[in-house]
Order: sequence, then structure tokens, then C-alpha cells
Amino acid sequence: MKIFMIGTQRSGSNLLRLMVNQAPSIAAPHPPHILERFAPLLPSYGDLRDEAAFARLVDDVVRLVELNPVSWGVAFDRVDIRRRCRDNSLVAVFGAVMDRMAEAYGKPDWMCKSLANVHFLPEIERYFGADARYLYLYRDGRDVCLSFLKAVVGEKTAFHVGRQWNLEQQLALACGRRVPSSQYLALSYEELTCNPESTLQLLCRWLGIDFHPTMLEFHASEEASKTAASGKLWENVKKPVMSSNTRKWLKGMSCDQVIDFESVAGPSLAELDYELVLVGKHAAARHHDAEATAALELENRRLKATVKASMPPEDLAARQPQEDLLAAIRSRLVLA
Repeated sequence: MKIFMIGTQRSGSNLLRLMVNQAPSIAAPHPPHILERFAPLLPSYGDLRDEAAFARLVDDVVRLVELNPVSWGVAFDRVDIRRRCRDNSLVAVFGAVMDRMAEAYGKPDWMCKSLANVHFLPEIERYFGADARYLYLYRDGRDVCLSFLKAVVGEKTAFHVGRQWNLEQQLALACGRRVPSSQYLALSYEELTCNPESTLQLLCRWLGIDFHPTMLEFHASEEASKTAASGKLWENVKKPVMSSNTRKWLKGMSCDQVIDFESVAGPSLAELDYELVLVGKHAAARHHDAEATAALELENRRLKATVKASMPPEDLAARQPQEDLLAAIRSRLVLA
């Protein structure tokens, strides 16, 4: 069984990953975001039917995994990874790496919590077919937005976060309409944190596994300790479920930010039964012309640069090896 968590970051995916990782049959490691990082680079590799080009891709992907901030502690043989691939594609390399990881952990099934996989669903569906399960984890987009505005990653204006969040919810919801119901489950962060045991029991029934009370003790696991030690972004995983970690956007976001977000993300908020508070009630939807959008782009880039410059040294150090690798790959591919 191959489980793909889909949706948008800052929605409790590490919380749910650590819970699921406690199941005896499922390996759920911290993700190196293979598809998200390598898909834009694929054209530069050339024709992957060429074995030399495909071998370069295999080596690069494995190296990215080996440099993951939260170590998998797994030894990879490039020849073995190549042998496991059913075709010469990025998704095949991804699947081979995940299969090898689960095998090393002594578990038959795995879960990838890279929520950005929502952008690669057609290829995932093609390659994994009926073996795939799609776990859609969603959260009030305004809480997601507030989290991104404070985080060291992601977009930095409510407009940009709202646009991304709306797109990714629509992609995830479309998946639920497209695949058999047995392969798709939607869970809300709010339900997971307010009723963790019953929500996990529902999840376990869908997966066809037994619920284990240790899933609620995720914060005491070795994997939680490794994750929390790898950066400020993940420090909360060492804490028990925080049932009050909702609707913080009501105090944390300005009215302008809420209007910007609801203006671009209103359709998904409504479809997921989150009430719009300002747009349509106290304010009209805001439509940005080309000039206003350009100004927001500049502001978004400025805020990203500011956040990066102020990132804690330990966070930078944890991420730098992968960033250096990707920069070297881009440089090598351009020169080629």
C-alpha cells in the first residue's frame, strides 16, 4: 500500500505523519520532496530512455534523500534502485526509493507526507494505480496562511498563500471525484486535533489496519525527537496534540489580509464548509489589476528575502546540504 498525503503545508501533516509512523505496518519518514524538487529539472536531463541520463537522475535523487535534514538512516544501492523502477520516470525512482526505505524499516507499506504531490497526481495515478491511497488533509486556509506568514518557508502575503491554497484544495478535491472512494479519504486538521482518537480510528479502518494507542503518543517517539531537532519549523512535534491550535487567524491576521485571502480562496473555503467572515458580508471581494498584482509580487519577494536573512543558523545549516546539491545539479545541467 502506497499512501500519499495531499493538500497544503502547514496543515498538520507532520503531526499526522508521526501518528501514522507509529503503526507497525507503515513507514512514514520525513520527506525530501522528490517530485516537487526534481520535476522542474527533468527537461535538462534529456531523454530518460537513455540509460546514462536515467542513471544520473537516480543518483541525484538518492543523494537528495541521503542529505535529508531528518535522516532516514537507510543505505541505498543505486543499481538496486534502478532495478526496482518499472519504467524510466521520476515517479518510478521516487517509488523505488520509498520501497527500499520501507523495506529497511521492516514495514510492508509506506506513506509520503509531501503535500506538494497534489501537483503530480496524474503521474502518480498512472504509475501506482490501485496500490495508491490518497489521504487529503485540510485545514482552515486562514490558519494555514497565518502559519506561512510566520514560517521560514512558503509565500509571504495573504494573496499569494490564498491563491496557492485554493489551487491545491481544488486539485485534492478533484482527486476525490476521480479515483475510487476506497482509495481516497479526506480528514480535517480541526477534527484530528479536537478528536484525535476517533479520527485515527477512522483512518485505520480506511487503511485496513488496527488502531494502536501509541499513535497518540507520537510526540514521545524517536522520529519526533529527530524531526524537532532538525529545525524550528518542526519544534511542535514534540508536544502532544494541541486541541486549541485553531482559529488563531482571527487575532493574528489583519482585516486586509483576511480580505485578500478570502477573495482568492473563497471557493475552497466554502466547499470545505469554512465560513467566510469578511468577504461577502462586510467587504467585497478584492480583484487585483496587473499593477496591484505586480506590487504584491515585489512585496512577496522582499518578505521572503527578509525571512531567509533572519533564519536561525541551525535551520540554515540543516537545509544547506540539499540546497547546495540542487544548485550543483542545476549548474551541471545548464553546462551540459
